[in-house]
This record gives sequence, C-alpha cells and structure tokens, in this order.
Amino acid sequence: MEPALHFLFSIPFWAYILILLVALALRDILQKKHTIQHNFPLVGHFRYLIEKIGPEIRQYIVANNREELPFNRRQRSWIYASSKKENNYQGFGTDQNMQEPGYVLIKPAMLPYQLPASHPHHVSQGKDPNHYTIPSAKVIGEHHNRKRLYRPHSVINVSAMSFGSLSARAIESLNKGSFQFGNYHNTGEGGLSPYHQYGADVVFNMGTSYFGVRDDDGNFVMEKLVRMTETKPFVRLIELKLSQGAKPGKGGVLPASKITEEIAEIRQVPMGKDIVSPPYHSAFSGVRGMVDFIEQMAEQTGLPIGIKSAVGKTDMWEELADIMVETGKGPDFITIDGGEGGTGAAPPSFADHVSLPLVFAFSTVYKIFQKRNLTDKITFIASGKLGLPAQAVMAFSMGADVINVAREAMMSIGCIQAQSCHTNRCPTGIATNNKWLEAGIDPTLKSERFKNYMQTLSKEIIEITHAAGYEHPCQFGMSDVDISMGDNNRTVPLADNYGYLKSIVPYSGIDSLLDCSHLGGNKTRVKASA
Repeated sequence: MEPALHFLFSIPFWAYILILLVALALRDILQKKHTIQHNFPLVGHFRYLIEKIGPEIRQYIVANNREELPFNRRQRSWIYASSKKENNYQGFGTDQNMQEPGYVLIKPAMLPYQLPASHPHHVSQGKDPNHYTIPSAKVIGEHHNRKRLYRPHSVINVSAMSFGSLSARAIESLNKGSFQFGNYHNTGEGGLSPYHQYGADVVFNMGTSYFGVRDDDGNFVMEKLVRMTETKPFVRLIELKLSQGAKPGKGGVLPASKITEEIAEIRQVPMGKDIVSPPYHSAFSGVRGMVDFIEQMAEQTGLPIGIKSAVGKTDMWEELADIMVETGKGPDFITIDGGEGGTGAAPPSFADHVSLPLVFAFSTVYKIFQKRNLTDKITFIASGKLGLPAQAVMAFSMGADVINVAREAMMSIGCIQAQSCHTNRCPTGIATNNKWLEAGIDPTLKSERFKNYMQTLSKEIIEITHAAGYEHPCQFGMSDVDISMGDNNRTVPLADNYGYLKSIVPYSGIDSLLDCSHLGGNKTRVKASA
C-alpha cells in the first residue's frame, strides 16, 4: 500500500491535470449529444459557459445605461438609490436621446402651482404624516352604492403577485412596507396568505382556479369568499382576474414539486398533484354572466368588485360597456394590464406577441367606456412598467386614476433583474420558494426600503404635478404630455396620438380626500400621530 501511495504522490500535479483533460477530450469526442463539444473537444465547453453567463456579462459590463430591457441600468439604479435613501439625482444633463420615437415629454407650466405653507405637500411640511400621500380622486364602488366604499390612500399600489410565485419573506416585506406607506397590496391569484396580513389594505385577486375560495374540484364557493371578507376586514376590494399581460388567454401550471403543505393549505389544493389553471372561468359564462357574477359577489360581500384583463379584441369590451349602460350594473374598477408582462412566467410567444402594450391597451378600453359616458362611474387602474415618475404621469394623463407596480416593487426590495423568476433559482430570494435563497431577505429592512421607494416615487410625481400647474395627478390631461415622433422634428400631444381627450375628474382639493370617511391605508395611524 505504501509504495503505491508513494508512487501516486511522486507524480507531478500537472500530470493529473493532463490526464483529466485527456479523459475529458475523449469523452467529448465519443459523446453525440453536443456537436460543438464533439468537433472542438475541451474548447467547446467555453461556448456553453459563456452562453450561460452571457446575461450577467451584458448586464454588468457590456450594455450601456439605457440599453437593457425590460428595465435599463439607469432605471434600476434610480429605484435602488430611492429605496436606500441615497442620492438618486443625475448631473450634466440627460443621457437620453430626446428625439427618439415615443419619448415622453411632460409640459411644465410657465408658473408652477403655488402651495400654501400649510399644505401637506409643501416643502416645509416634510414631517407631516401626509407629506407623501396622494389619495385617489375617486371612491371605488360609489356609483353602484356598494356597502363598503373604498378610496385608495395612495394612487400608487402593489400589483398582483402571488405567494408561491414570490417567496414568503418577499410578500411579507411588501405588505409591511405597504402598511407603513399606506398603499394597498394585491394578493395575486395564489390566494390570501398569512404573509399578506401585516396591516396593509388588501385586494383579493381571484383567478380561474379560485385559490382559497374553491372546493376540491376547483369550483368557486361563494360561502368561502363571504367568510374570508367577514373575518379579514382589511380585504377592501375583490379583483376578478380575466387575464394578465404576461400570458393572456393561457392558464398556468403549478407543478406538484413546487406545492408545499403551506401552499396547498392556502390555495386549498391537494399535495402531490399538478394544478392546472384553465384559461377560462367556470363560475360564469359570457359577458352578461360575468356582470351577474360581479353583482352577486358585491351583494354577498358588500365590497367593490373589479376586473383585471389584458387587451386585444374589443368586441367583448364593447358588449360590457353596453350592458353597463343598459342595466346600471357592472365592475366598480377596471385594471388594464399591459402586454409588457410582469413577474408571471410565460412562453416567449405569449410574452412577446399576445396582447397590446399598456398605452394602446388603456387608450382602447378608455375610449370605449368614454363613448358611453361611463368613465365617471369606473375607477381605471393601469399596470405595466409604471413605477417610474414620467411613465406614471403619462398614465394619469391618459385617464388612469390609480397605478399598480410589480417589478419595480421587487427591485426596491433587492431584485437584480436576473430574469430567473421561472426557474425557482432567483438569486435574491424574491421569486423562489428555496428556503436557503429566501433566508437572505430581512423583512424589517426590505419593508423600509419599499416604503422609501414609494415615498420617493410619490414625491417626484407630486413635484412634476406642481411643475405642470396642478395640485393632484388626476388633473393631468392629454394635452400635458407630448410624444416625440422621431427624426421628423415633431412632437404630438397624447390627444392627437391616441384620438381622445381624457374626461375631467371632479376634484375639490386634497383636504377633502384626506378627510374622506372611506379613505383606506394607514389613515387611522396617521390621524393618531398628527
């Protein structure tokens, strides 16, 4: 034994390396699975390595500040700095091409809106609990006389992201931060989890599988919905999800391997079995059936009910608007999801080509309801890369009353745009249920960072609003934003580009909004500390 060991230790280490390389080269030549490795032994491995780390190389080394999608480095840096209360300014002018087609240009007034010194948004009122607060100008459910009306405490809120798609600590961080800031938190279709229950207002999102309010066969159970709303008074809205921008008209699959006991209990699904969400609802049929279903839920729960959908063909939207005129019934709010997609994993064919981007989707639907004089009876919610000040202002100018943010909210708590949400290997622990990766999230710290991001976003929207001569974003109109047409040296107002003028939203000052008895969010805590 000792002579053998002596012989092995006497061989130089480079000889072992050489033997290993020869063995690997022979393996490459003999295998038939990878042509590159067969034709170029050893060297061929570098091709696959570089391909694997290519996104990271482009993200951190190759791409410039404005080059990446869906969010470029400049946009991400602004969100990161805002969430950490770091310097998010830039010097020496813009580094963007302001003549490129589609560039957003917000028109300032010659003289900005002048705030009285006592106004909560005045620069001298930085410690006012409402300093960053922009309540919605509309009360949701008012037109249909719902029993529990709701005015969102913030016009910026967290979009639908399910527990299971996002980790428990990520959901907890967003909910705690939402409570601190005062915005609502949409559950996503994965059901109401314990991690959505840290104080924030909640929008219960209900998809085709009716997770949390279903029987063993996946059928909707009204009694469960009613019991949930009665025992969870922080649930303020119910959102009936028809489709989402990432994959409209396509159901989802929750593999059995990802179903933990906790997820099974929350979603009310069995263990050890793939859960396939159909692309259609079983609780109703057709647009008229959907309206009847909305009214049944509203009557049973007392809550305002809305729908969420991506946009493509318009015939059913026209039918919905006609039914609302005919019957006086229908959704209290409509959430338009842009085809830009979001956190939901989807086939590239769907993510890239199915459904309209937000600006086209929103303008298409808004005009249908405006034509029938319904815009004052509905709260319009928009989602699709709106978590940046200029994009948010454009949405308000087009008729959005409220905006939802998803990926930007994730970035504020640490998302690095690794684009691995569909792999369960999210390196930041946000879009995964891997306990080791998730353990890196500190909800106390991350909730504070989310609140900081929301405050900064609200602050900049407020400042842009004042620069344009207004007090509240609801006062923006289609003539306040121009779109650059490219190299023909022309800009065009939104009104000319999309063919309509936004309906005027009644507004009588921010005090009336803050004093509203239907105001949600942390108004109780705010008033107690005022």
